[in-house]
Amino acid sequence: MSLVTHSPSLLAALLLIVLFVTISGCVQEGAAPEPASAPAAPAALIRADYQPGEITKLAGAAQEQANASLTAIAALPPEKRTFENTVLAFDTAMTDYSDAIYPLIFMGYIHPDKEITREGMEAEESSAVFTNDIYTRRDLYNALKDGTPTTPEETRLYDITIRDFTKNGMNLPDDRLAKVRQMNDELSVLESRFSANLNNEDTVLIFTKTDLAGVPAETIAAFAKNPDGTYRVTTKYPDYVAVMEYADRSATRQAMFMAYNNRQAETNTPLLEQAIILRQSIAHELGYPTWADYKIDGRMAKNSRNVMDFVDTLKAPIRENVRAENVLLLRMKQDMDPSATALDPWDVSYLQEKLVREQYSYDPNVVKEYFPVDTTIRGIFGVYGNLFGITFEEVKGAKVWSEGVQLFRVKNTSDGATVGYLYLDLYPREGKFGHFAAFPLITGRMKDGTRSTPVMAIVGNFPAPADGKPGLLTMYDIETVFHEGGHAMHFLLTTAPYGTLAGFNTEHDFVETPSQSLEEWAWDPVVLSSLSGHYTNSSQKIPPELQGRVIAARDAGAGHFYGRLLANTIVDMEYHTADGPVDVTNVSLLIYSEMTGIPQPEGIHHPASFSHLMGGYDAGYYGYLWSKVYALDIAGEFRKDGMTNQTTGMRYRQEILSQGNMQDGGVLLLNFLGREPGPGAFYERLGIRQG
Repeated sequence: MSLVTHSPSLLAALLLIVLFVTISGCVQEGAAPEPASAPAAPAALIRADYQPGEITKLAGAAQEQANASLTAIAALPPEKRTFENTVLAFDTAMTDYSDAIYPLIFMGYIHPDKEITREGMEAEESSAVFTNDIYTRRDLYNALKDGTPTTPEETRLYDITIRDFTKNGMNLPDDRLAKVRQMNDELSVLESRFSANLNNEDTVLIFTKTDLAGVPAETIAAFAKNPDGTYRVTTKYPDYVAVMEYADRSATRQAMFMAYNNRQAETNTPLLEQAIILRQSIAHELGYPTWADYKIDGRMAKNSRNVMDFVDTLKAPIRENVRAENVLLLRMKQDMDPSATALDPWDVSYLQEKLVREQYSYDPNVVKEYFPVDTTIRGIFGVYGNLFGITFEEVKGAKVWSEGVQLFRVKNTSDGATVGYLYLDLYPREGKFGHFAAFPLITGRMKDGTRSTPVMAIVGNFPAPADGKPGLLTMYDIETVFHEGGHAMHFLLTTAPYGTLAGFNTEHDFVETPSQSLEEWAWDPVVLSSLSGHYTNSSQKIPPELQGRVIAARDAGAGHFYGRLLANTIVDMEYHTADGPVDVTNVSLLIYSEMTGIPQPEGIHHPASFSHLMGGYDAGYYGYLWSKVYALDIAGEFRKDGMTNQTTGMRYRQEILSQGNMQDGGVLLLNFLGREPGPGAFYERLGIRQG
């Protein structure tokens, strides 16, 4: 679950995997997608019909236009500089550029034509270098400094814009500034290549039907089949999860585990290690002790020490929860194999799945039957609609990049005004981004007195329809839709006037707050029932008794879930507080072994596919846990009057989702909660005793 942006300097907040009451007693009434007479998409939406060479030309033209606008700002005589023709003009130029380049870059992640994909990834690399260079232009910085603001809103934009330049070395002499610029450009190239390599990952494992014993028949039916009867199983997330959770043969799970954790090992491991060294050098040139301190400056956490103190409070209780789970899992493994003496990493998901069936007496594959993709998505749109006062209309006949992609117009229920557009690209295909993520495409903002309409996409990889059944969603899948949809609501419902402060361009450690808070709706009994509808008869809801067992099982395996989150956080911070070369593989093995209580096998290279570290979340992965504190506090505010309370939902829209970065995240939380946020709900979720 992640959020993808492409230039950290261009968009202050972020992302490689994808929220959303009752009116007259009916959760979905009047808010689900309207299937008929949906309007055609306007010409302003993104294209998908590119010819080879076209994306490269368009990306170059976008840079030329942006450069011309920025050079005009820098050339203004000092006596003629105003806020409007400097800082506001800069915001306009940068947002015009992002609106032009983001749809082109997006093609690199999703387009079925490999040549178009290649050009999109090259556009991302070129754009990152271009944007880095903008924020080290001293002539531009000097012009912007003279753009005196006169209102609190203008002051907010001015302060953040100047801070972004200052953090990139404006206080350095020219020779050192040039050095920082060069290193940032080199870093951008490394990051783009890392992402491109993962996007092109095509590892396939060959399994027999015997190897796949235990995997649901409909899942096996979706695997490509060879002439000899064997199956081609990819390392994309749906295939990986199916094998790790259901394959009875340990050797099958081990093969998948090793392959998944060795994606792009030879190519990406050195890229990451080179990036870490470059980041250290950049931080030192800019006067920061570590890259983590450089990145965290200006965020809610303020510095790396505060992050590590936060991490330290979680280590012991999470390890204790993990070890308690391991005792149960090992006992179950020994029941199946009396000779077993220890757990292997590829046992965990498989045994947890069996433990849920045993302790909570339900089959997750039966539960999935009540949550076909289309029905569930419509239900989630209904929840969002009633909470936030919006409706979703499918735009029929929209030009899209692949069969099955859908486009929705999002409108206010009050006046019918269009607030944004949302693409859904939910099924796997060759060459496509392999996880779940939210991609910003066109930013909502004021321009020339008119509000532009935001456009974004949620990209996922749900199990495709197969063997006569539609794609069916697990509870984790449903939670993921709520999460990525939370990013969508944050982006589409923005009312911020400035593009660089709109949507989820917030502090990095606040950006996951809306998405993680809205995950909680997946587990509310009223909401979950409203989403359900058996794939053979959509009017058949999930039985209340079965639903109760599903919700009761939510925290089964929570120890390992939070253990992995914390392990990723520690790995990230270890890499980015280091001073010198880092053996990324060895550090990862040690930390994962410690946090999971299960020795990790030699020969895996998990960091090579840890996309967050090269996709804007470097020294920022802690934000998932940091934001979770706020997210659960927000959910607690909803629970006072029920998770479907529209009054609270509209307050949330107005006081947090719409605000973008017009105020600090802490101020937004204070306004919504009526008090300072606290960790009580978070500690309760983790089973940590307070005081």
